[in-house]
Amino acid sequence: MGVEPCDGKLRHRTSVTTSQRASVLIIVMWVAFGLVSLAIYFANSSSLELRAADNRVAALEAEQAIAGAARYVSNALANVTEPGLPPDPAFFRTEALLIGNARCWLIGQPLEEEDDLRVTFGLVDESAKLNLNTATLAMLNKLPRMTDALAAAIIDWRDADSEISENGAEDEVYGRLNPAYRCKNAPFETIEELRLVNGFTYDVLYDEDANMNAVLDDNENNEAASAPNDNQDGVLNRGVLAYLTVHGQLSNLRTNGEPKVNIATVDANTLRQVMSDMGIGNDTILRVLATFSGIGGPNGGGGQPGRPSGGGGGGNPSLTNNSVLQFYMRSGLTAEEFALIENDLTVSTNAVIEGLVNVNTATATVLACLPGLDAAKADALIAARAGQATLQTSIAWVKDVLDEQSATQVGPFITGRSQSFSADIAAVGRHGRGYSRVKFIFDTIEGTPKIRLRQELTHLGWALGWAVREQIAEMQNAP
Repeated sequence: MGVEPCDGKLRHRTSVTTSQRASVLIIVMWVAFGLVSLAIYFANSSSLELRAADNRVAALEAEQAIAGAARYVSNALANVTEPGLPPDPAFFRTEALLIGNARCWLIGQPLEEEDDLRVTFGLVDESAKLNLNTATLAMLNKLPRMTDALAAAIIDWRDADSEISENGAEDEVYGRLNPAYRCKNAPFETIEELRLVNGFTYDVLYDEDANMNAVLDDNENNEAASAPNDNQDGVLNRGVLAYLTVHGQLSNLRTNGEPKVNIATVDANTLRQVMSDMGIGNDTILRVLATFSGIGGPNGGGGQPGRPSGGGGGGNPSLTNNSVLQFYMRSGLTAEEFALIENDLTVSTNAVIEGLVNVNTATATVLACLPGLDAAKADALIAARAGQATLQTSIAWVKDVLDEQSATQVGPFITGRSQSFSADIAAVGRHGRGYSRVKFIFDTIEGTPKIRLRQELTHLGWALGWAVREQIAEMQNAP
């Protein structure tokens, strides 16, 4: 009888102990779960911070690599074999340039506009574009997406007066905008300034080439699926910005620092001396002078209306020429003989010549805008140019492609040399991260290259195409 109560107390005590242990176990498990959660949270946070720091380091590496690549380009331009030429592609690297832990690419522009499915690498010749400050109304009107009103608005924006031209825009138009502003009535300083000119929308400026890399990227060929607006036709339509520049000036000095010989007004003795100095034989000199002595009358000289170059007038009228190309066509010189003196001749009295288009590097779209040319003649020039072994800096080959009238008309607007180049540099840092992109304009008119423009383009997005993405992945996976 006395044992049973004791057994009851024991069973009760055992039950209480088991319940307490279970409660403690649950509490311990919750505490452990909380501690593990905190540990995972802080580990994940630390991982994210580490990744962010690593990405920031990669971005800094890319930015510093771009600065290094800009110095590399400047040095290459300072050591070209001949003024007016880009660096020798045999020694000038433009792809996957290794600088520290980063790699750089120089995004170029294809000479053949149909080649828009892969990225082209190299420097871009600014003289291969129309100069926004010197192109005539007729030349501007031939650009893609251009209209009479847009071309006239450009003229009104850059001219010095406030008189509105036909279809143009002056203060009366800009004053009605919100916010209102004044028409500049001064030359363009950058091509992006077109955003302020009346009528220039995003589509006109960029069209389908939203990231300005001259490549038909996936988002530029998917119609309405993503920006920009495109027609999904498999062909890249580029905006007007691709064909315009405010750079591309040329020095009017010879390589020895003396002014070039003005063949618009030059006399026979000066022309004789120039040809003799450049090694042209006396018999050839006499033949050239005899040829020019038979050309008389006032129709041989004078510059094109609206051109910055000097006209005829003065000197011996029998020797007047409206362009260096016209002089060559009249001279009877061979292409090789003409090449010896070509860079020493001019028809301008200005210290710097603006607005000449490099016929050796311009696209068919730009060439078709020039006086005397249309799409068919521009295509003929492109085809003939492709067959040239080495173009170098001469324009002599143009004579064999165009008829005399067309060559005479286009002559005052073309050149074979360039002294302004753009370097569109894109870079990635360690592990293929930290993408950055900056565009530089280099001017070599004074001999030593100078940076005239630095433009941040990272915000336009990836511009190196899928092939470079795959190349970067292979580099990362390499042992």
